[in-house]
Amino acid sequence: MEYNNLLELIKTVSDSNISSFKYEDGETKILMSSGDVAEHSTVVKTAPVVESTPVENIEKQNINTASNNDKVVKSPLVGTFYVAPNEDAAPFVNIGDKVETGQVLAIVEAMKLMNEIESDFSGTVSEIFVNNGEAVEYGQPLFAIC
Repeated sequence: MEYNNLLELIKTVSDSNISSFKYEDGETKILMSSGDVAEHSTVVKTAPVVESTPVENIEKQNINTASNNDKVVKSPLVGTFYVAPNEDAAPFVNIGDKVETGQVLAIVEAMKLMNEIESDFSGTVSEIFVNNGEAVEYGQPLFAIC
């Protein structure tokens, strides 16, 4: 879905009496709900949003416990990093958790849209480089998976 169409859709749904709206088209999925942000989330998911690179490409300050066999999940966009879908929910993953390809690791909020960050590979979370609520940049390391 093109950006202008997405903005028009958001405005139309916001201006209506609809309490929730779901749209799916191939790899794009949009869920919009009115109400308290802590209870409802808007999620936009696009095909591969996670990049992986060897850990030796991470800035030196971020390699604390990561080993050379780890893969790095980087932020696909600029936004705010969240470890859980809302304030009261448990984190998607913790250090030591086993993850599968396609599993949601976190959310990055950009322009009031919640973007799921999924793993491109299976393994164990060995490091989380960003704290909940911190701003992230495009390409910034978020997780190390071994």
